[in-house]
Amino acid sequence: MGLIVAKVREIKAKDITDAVAQLCQKANFELDEDVLAALKHAQQSEKSPLGKEILHQLVENARVAEAKNLPLCQDCGSAVIFLEVGQDAHVVGGDLDVAVGEGVSQGYTQGYLRKSMVSQPFSERKNTKDNTPPIVHTEIVPGDHIRIICLPKGAGSENMSRLVMLRPGEGREGIIDFVVRAVDEAGASPCPPLIIGVGIGATSEGVMLLAKKALLRPIGQPNPDQEIAALEKELLSRINDLGIGPLGVGGTTTALAVHAEARPTHIASLPVAINFQCHCSRHKEARL
Repeated sequence: MGLIVAKVREIKAKDITDAVAQLCQKANFELDEDVLAALKHAQQSEKSPLGKEILHQLVENARVAEAKNLPLCQDCGSAVIFLEVGQDAHVVGGDLDVAVGEGVSQGYTQGYLRKSMVSQPFSERKNTKDNTPPIVHTEIVPGDHIRIICLPKGAGSENMSRLVMLRPGEGREGIIDFVVRAVDEAGASPCPPLIIGVGIGATSEGVMLLAKKALLRPIGQPNPDQEIAALEKELLSRINDLGIGPLGVGGTTTALAVHAEARPTHIASLPVAINFQCHCSRHKEARL
């Protein structure tokens, strides 16, 4: 029986750097169509006249930003990069993490995007001046490609993130109470209308990543699991009943969507995490 050798596809480190640089800029300049559509729909359905006007301004802000290559928000965020690396892909001409970091540096510098990363977070807090290092999450997947997703994450929404380790008996109602309370306590701070990422299960660190990855799903696309989709729908209704409204001025649109993801967990645990995304829900992707 002969030895089967897998065909390996080479991907240049420079191509990764170039792709990341472009994604950092496009994500900060261009709001995705699903987010724009959700904002326009909310503008039509919003009951508060002031809330309706705020939503109009957010849509106009997106139009101007894309037309003039200006940041959608003054907070250009931490550069969160998700990598799906095919097991049959081989990076040549450099180190993968270095290539990603160089892409972030080039993208933020050449695009005149605000640099917000500081070193020594509990003491000197000196700005690194090119928004590096990025926060990189790498997953090995089948195939010979590399998928790159850039998610610039502003501090206003990120600072509202929450993690709780519920008792298993608290179940569905415990999850709803935790998420709705977290949104209520956050108020206007995360710049609503929001996209809420909810992670359920796994472990403490795993559930936080689940919540953040949930933000990448297109708005209006429910979880394929009907039980989780029903939870998303109820959470969205309960959150919009809070009356916080666009940018906290009051109204019926506190959130555009709730996206939940669940994974198996330990018999004695019920981890739940919430990751807030502001109305400026920015992410772009490329496939090499």
